[in-house]
Amino acid sequence: MKYKRILLKLSGESLMGKKQYGIDTEMVNQYALDIKEVAESGVEVAIVIGGGNIHRGLDAEKGGMDRVQADYMGMLATVINSMALQDALEKVGIKTRLLSAIKMEQICEPFIRRRAVRHLEKGRVVIFGAGTGNPYFTTDTAASLRAIEIEADVVLKGTRVDGIYTADPEKDPAAVRYEKITFTEVYDKNLNVMDMTAFTLCQENNLPIIVFDMNKRGNFLKLTEGEHIGTLVHA
Repeated sequence: MKYKRILLKLSGESLMGKKQYGIDTEMVNQYALDIKEVAESGVEVAIVIGGGNIHRGLDAEKGGMDRVQADYMGMLATVINSMALQDALEKVGIKTRLLSAIKMEQICEPFIRRRAVRHLEKGRVVIFGAGTGNPYFTTDTAASLRAIEIEADVVLKGTRVDGIYTADPEKDPAAVRYEKITFTEVYDKNLNVMDMTAFTLCQENNLPIIVFDMNKRGNFLKLTEGEHIGTLVHA
C-alpha cells in the first residue's frame, strides 16, 4: 500500500458511460467495484464527483442564465451523482458517508472537517457533494480543497485517458504521454490538467496529482499499490 489516504476526483461526464446524458448504472457499478477493492486494501478513500452529466453552470450562463443560479444548480447535480455512487457502493458492501457543502439533512450530512476525517479513520468511504458550496468554483477546486483539508496523500484524477499528453490524444495521434511532470512545467507548457485555482491550491500545498484512466478495470487498485500508472504531477 503506497498511500494511506487518497482523494479520487471523478468528472460527472465519466458517469455517463456510453450515454449522451445522465447516469449509466453499469458505469457507476464498475466504479463501485474498483473503489471497493481499494477501500478493502486498507486505503482511506474520499471522493469528489462533478455534475457535468446533468448540468454545467458555465454552459447555462452562456445561454443567458444568472451565473450564481447556474452554479448552485450544478452543485445540486453533484449531489445527485454522489447519491448514485453511494447507493452502488452500499450495494457491494462498502460503508459510506455523503457530506454536502450545502445543508440537505434528509439525504446527507453537512461537511464538517473533523467528522469527515473520523469517518475515514473508521474505514468509511467519504463522498463530498455540492462542490465547495460557493459559486464560481469548480469541482476540481473542491477536490483540491477537500484533499488538503483531510490531509490526503494525493489527488487521483480519474479520466477517460491514461495521463497527461503533449496534445489531446483523442485528436492528435502523435501526442506523447508524460510519465512525470512538475507543476511549473504544466504552467509553462499550458497543459490542461485542472482549472487554475485547483491546480494552484495543490502546488502551494505540495499535494501531488496523478491523472489516470479510471475506466480501465483494476487501474485504481494498481495505482494505490504503487504501480506507475498515468501521469504524476509533482513539485
